Amino acid sequence: MSGAALFIAVFLACAVEAVEATTIVLAAGTTRDWRSALTGLGCGILVLAVVVGALGPAVSAIPLGGLRLVVGGLLLIFGLQWLRKAILRASGHKALHDEAQAYLDEVAAAKGAVSVRRGAVRDWYAFTLSFKGVVLEGLEVAFIALTFGGNQHNIPLAAVAAVSAILVVAAAGIAVRAPLARVPENTLKFVVGVMLTSFGMFWGAEGAHAHWPGNDAALLVLIPVVLVFSLGLVRLFRRTVTAPSTQPQTSPVVTP
Repeated sequence: MSGAALFIAVFLACAVEAVEATTIVLAAGTTRDWRSALTGLGCGILVLAVVVGALGPAVSAIPLGGLRLVVGGLLLIFGLQWLRKAILRASGHKALHDEAQAYLDEVAAAKGAVSVRRGAVRDWYAFTLSFKGVVLEGLEVAFIALTFGGNQHNIPLAAVAAVSAILVVAAAGIAVRAPLARVPENTLKFVVGVMLTSFGMFWGAEGAHAHWPGNDAALLVLIPVVLVFSLGLVRLFRRTVTAPSTQPQTSPVVTP
């Protein structure tokens, strides 16, 4: 895989997680206390830094064949889960993910919580909400960056892509101080699902000592094939969505 392809794949996947984390931090800061929310954000970043620092060398030390088999299997699992949900949303079988509504839900929950001070933290609820959101979404970002980068023996480039995605999304969130509703998250998840599924198939097969024609160039065929197949499923499933009946309603006959 080229450096550009690695950067784009990691950037897009991490951008999705960054949107969700930013929405949570914005909700905590806007409705509760910015200082506590930002403190939770900072503590979450420190925890992630420790995790990445501990796992980075460990991932690099795993033999390439075993790493590709494990990473390929995990990416295939995550990719198929994302792709399944994206296909169901695009075909009308599942409600579209609404980041604006998610923001409003977080705001409603935050407003109803009791304000409690603990130590230097003025609002423990805002702190924990922000901390948990950053850590949970950040762990997925770290997993994506470490597995993609470790598999290509280029963790620094994957880390740059992940940090770039976080900074871009965070800058957008700071600029508007509102949910990132304009970010086409459903489209992003569809694209990322296709890419994770494709890379999972590719690396999993290589880890099992299979040989792809053209080596990395096979991805240029595999990704479009997965995309076309997924779009075909969307088209097929749209036909199965229950349509409102067009038959005229007849009054029941009541017999004396």
